[in-house]
Amino acid sequence: MAKTKELSKDTRNKIVDLHQDGKTESAIGKQLGVKKSTVGAIIRKWKTYKTTDNLPRSGAPRKISPRGVKMITRTESKNPRTTRGELVNDLQRAGTKVTKATISNTLRRQGLKSCSARRVPLLKPVHVQARLKFAREHLDDPEEDWENVIWADETKIELFGKNSTCHVWRRKNAESHPKNTIPTVKHGGGNIMLWGCFSAKGPGQLIRVNERMNGAMYHEILSENLLPSARALKMKRGWVFQHDNDPKHTARATKEWLRKKHFKVLEWPSQSPDLNPIENLWRELKIRVAQRQPQNITALEEICMEEWAKIPATVCENLVKTYRKPLTSVIANKGYITKY
Repeated sequence: MAKTKELSKDTRNKIVDLHQDGKTESAIGKQLGVKKSTVGAIIRKWKTYKTTDNLPRSGAPRKISPRGVKMITRTESKNPRTTRGELVNDLQRAGTKVTKATISNTLRRQGLKSCSARRVPLLKPVHVQARLKFAREHLDDPEEDWENVIWADETKIELFGKNSTCHVWRRKNAESHPKNTIPTVKHGGGNIMLWGCFSAKGPGQLIRVNERMNGAMYHEILSENLLPSARALKMKRGWVFQHDNDPKHTARATKEWLRKKHFKVLEWPSQSPDLNPIENLWRELKIRVAQRQPQNITALEEICMEEWAKIPATVCENLVKTYRKPLTSVIANKGYITKY
């Protein structure tokens, strides 16, 4: 049955006025074009509550009991991958029949929402312990120590693909208009690999890695770019070099080369991109590059170099100044990956 339209407040008040004038329910209904049953209901309501306004409604009772709510909330807390269908079956075995929509509404009222699971590096127990150890050992290091670190890493930037993200303001059903879309091609349309470094004083050198990097190439990159970056950034004597535990970085030949060059290397826990502030700098670079929408690999490389040089030293300074935050986050998360 279709839902009837609610009478306006003026019409309800007219019904009461005509009733007080002595008119019957049938006469009032004919005069105002309202069903006799509706007229009678409004008059009875006025006699009982002395008002024709809508009264507070209790609504339909919850289909899931408080005990059932606790049960499904506890299940999701223990295993967030539990599906709505599995929760429907659990409640049905307990004697409560509900739909998936009811499950969704109930969980949302409990502060839970459905989200895509984030992809993070695989952490083994040894990784978790190493990350905790690093965070605890360096938690109280003075800010001056971190200002004397050069952070380095490699990253890949695609010409068209997931790196090219932006928001648009558009009208309904205009999502396919060329102005509201980002062009993509299969396999990202090509990409470039970059090596870069920075310190609290600003970005260092950035270069494109044209071939598959091996240990020998990595030595060459460091010799041609790391020391010049340290000089340009005016690093203090005894500055520290940071890179992750990529096999090229931890190979025996690489370690020996760094030792001969008398580089002091920061001991680094594996699988810890959230502890490396250069990841935030890469994100800044990718956003800047995507906004300029390069159309070919040559333009992509040129724009990367231009935008890297434009990153303010204050951005780098802030990343280092707030470095205690990721350390506390790792400790609070018991060694597991945190947001970065």
